[in-house]
This record gives sequence, C-alpha cells and structure tokens, in this order.
Amino acid sequence: MTTDFVDVQTAAQRLRGAENVLILCHKNPDGDTVGCAGALCLALRSLGKTAAVLCNDHIPRLYDYMALPWYDGAFTPGFVVAVDVAGTQLFGDRNGIAAYAEQVRLCIDHHASNSGFAYETLVDATAAAACEIMTRVIEAMGVALTPAIAGCLYTGLATDTGGFRFSTTTAETHRVAAHLMDCGANVAWLNQRLFETRSRARMQIELAALQSLQYFLDGRCAVVALTWDQIEPTGVAAAELEDLTSLPRSIEGVKVGLTLRQQKDGSFKISVRTDEDVDACAIARRLGGGGHARAAGCELSGNLDYTRQALLTEVEKELKKLDAKPAE
Repeated sequence: MTTDFVDVQTAAQRLRGAENVLILCHKNPDGDTVGCAGALCLALRSLGKTAAVLCNDHIPRLYDYMALPWYDGAFTPGFVVAVDVAGTQLFGDRNGIAAYAEQVRLCIDHHASNSGFAYETLVDATAAAACEIMTRVIEAMGVALTPAIAGCLYTGLATDTGGFRFSTTTAETHRVAAHLMDCGANVAWLNQRLFETRSRARMQIELAALQSLQYFLDGRCAVVALTWDQIEPTGVAAAELEDLTSLPRSIEGVKVGLTLRQQKDGSFKISVRTDEDVDACAIARRLGGGGHARAAGCELSGNLDYTRQALLTEVEKELKKLDAKPAE
C-alpha cells in the first residue's frame, strides 16, 4: 500500500469527520505516544465522539494522571489512528492490537523513517515530538486546549526531548511548550513527576547499568547492557528506563552511546544516542530500526555477545566515516 501524505488541516478534517475512533500507541509506550493518545482522545470526546486507546503493553504508572480510556471492545472502530508509530512492527501482537495494525486510516508521526503503512500519513521530521504536531492538529480541529489536553501534550514534548536537552529541540519546540503553559499545563508538577521522581526499583536498575558499563572503539563508544534477569525482579516499569539511554552518551569523549535492554522474550531493545558528528539513525536502520539523527533504536534477537558485536560493527562504520571527513 502506498500512503497519501497529508497536511495538518487534512488530518484535522479526517478526525472531525470520524466516528468510533480507536487510537493505537506503539509497544513499550513512552511519554510521546501516550501523550498524543491522551490529548487526541480528550479532544475527540470534547466533540461528542466515542474514542479509546489500545496498546500492546499496559500504560506505565508514570503516566496514570492522563487516565487514558482503554479499548475494551465496547464499540466497533470506525476509524483507526496511530500516533508516534513509524512502522507496523512497533505495534506488537498482544491485546488484540494486531487486528487493527492493517486498518490504520491516519498516522501522525515525527519519524523520518516512517514506513507509510497507513492510508494517510501526517509526518513532520522537523518536529521534536509527535505531540508537537498533535498540538497543531487538535487546534485545527477547532478544539480548545484545556489544561488536561495541554498536560498530555507537554508530557510528550518534554519526555521526547529529554527535558528540552536533545538536539532535536528547536525554537518551535519551545514556542509550543510556552503555548501549552499558557493553556494551563502544570509544568512544575509535570517536570517533577517526569524527571525528578525515581522509584527504588529504578535506582536499583541504574546501579546495575553503571556496573555493566563498557568502552569500545578507542573509548568513543560506551555500552550499557541490562538483562531480563536483572530487570524482571525489580518490577521497574519500562517507562522508567527510558532516560537511561542518555547515560552512556553523556560520558566525556564518547561519540556513540548504546543501551541494550533485554525483553521478556529474550530479544534486546536497543537505544542509540550520538553526538552531532555521528548519524544514529544510520546505525539503527541497518539493523532494521530507525529514528532520528541523534537518537534512534532497533530490536535484535540473539544473545548479549552477538547483539553487542552486531551493534559495534555498525558503529565502527559510522566512526570510520567521521575519521574520513576532512578537518575543518
């Protein structure tokens, strides 16, 4: 199927005309996919429409203030929309979500690697978060941004930019954040909740991550690896592990930071973070993933040694490209 790329006004028109809307998040949901879903669901319900959210995994407790209405089969979806989902492989296969993965009428996303799986796609790769795009869509729908909607949108904006620290953050990102504050988003409370509150389980995992830290390729690549046997006993939520991805890259002299997180099925969820000279998306794309120039990811099957070596092989290619560049 070839998707039709649409603009904000067209996406808003489609949503205003939709009934019985099912909103799909990506598996291992983060603040951006959850924030988009929460904001859109509230916006649709304010228009008197039936809407609910479905995800392969439970929504992390970290985001329970959004109180997302879970799809329980009470209505037959007439319009399926995906938010912050770059490809069908990111939906998963639990909770019946696979039945709707091929029925997505509209996808709203900010990944340049979006595969175009939906009938229509609104993608803006210059946006720091899908919630940045969703803000424009909801207002184009003629829906006022209530404090609750603004709070959902701010969640996605703040988490996907690492508290506005990542290189994807633009002046427009800050303008959108300021607008959400004007609309009533309680940013002081949200920032404390999202960035300054850690469970004991999260602290236990951070200790394990630091103990696993290794350097490769002349110290220019740092790797953190967590196995399921380390993660599972703590009961830590996946959402609490997202900010660990910045840890290896934050070390002085490191060009590429890799975080390897084993999942229950044995596969590894990989996060790639790079500085401005190295293309993170190129590394992830060659391993079946994608993302952004400085932040990307993929999933790999195999044991830890195999997974780590597969990644290092691709990282080395990008570092060689960097070395081959003429000095400025």
